[in-house]
Amino acid sequence: MSTPTVPSVLFVCVHNAGRSQMGAAFLTHLGGDRVQVRSAGSAPADTVNPAVVEAMAEAGIDISAETPKVLTVEAVRSSDVVITMGCGDACPHFPGKRYLDWTLTDPAGQGVAAVRPIRDEIERRIRGLLAELGIKASA
Repeated sequence: MSTPTVPSVLFVCVHNAGRSQMGAAFLTHLGGDRVQVRSAGSAPADTVNPAVVEAMAEAGIDISAETPKVLTVEAVRSSDVVITMGCGDACPHFPGKRYLDWTLTDPAGQGVAAVRPIRDEIERRIRGLLAELGIKASA
């Protein structure tokens, strides 16, 4: 008898300060403990974009304590699904992983009004991903 494992998803963008943070936050919020979530950047920023923090707070998700993390080979190797959001060729590829490339506007340098539609599109895609993984969204 084997123990069921939860799928592991890694979100990657260049600075890990916007899109990948929103993706990870929505997946954590909607998937709960039924999915393992990571995010990282190929060239991480010092802090998460304040407009992204504000836009996520409007959606009821607090990411103010999050910090950008550096992308490691181990993070990719230990993930089932790797979702790139503009990291280009910086993301290592391993056989057997599912790679998705979500083309989304970069929220860097933009205000909260410009971040809202990006946030909403990420949430839509996260809900679709959960359905593909057979996980019912909790909210």
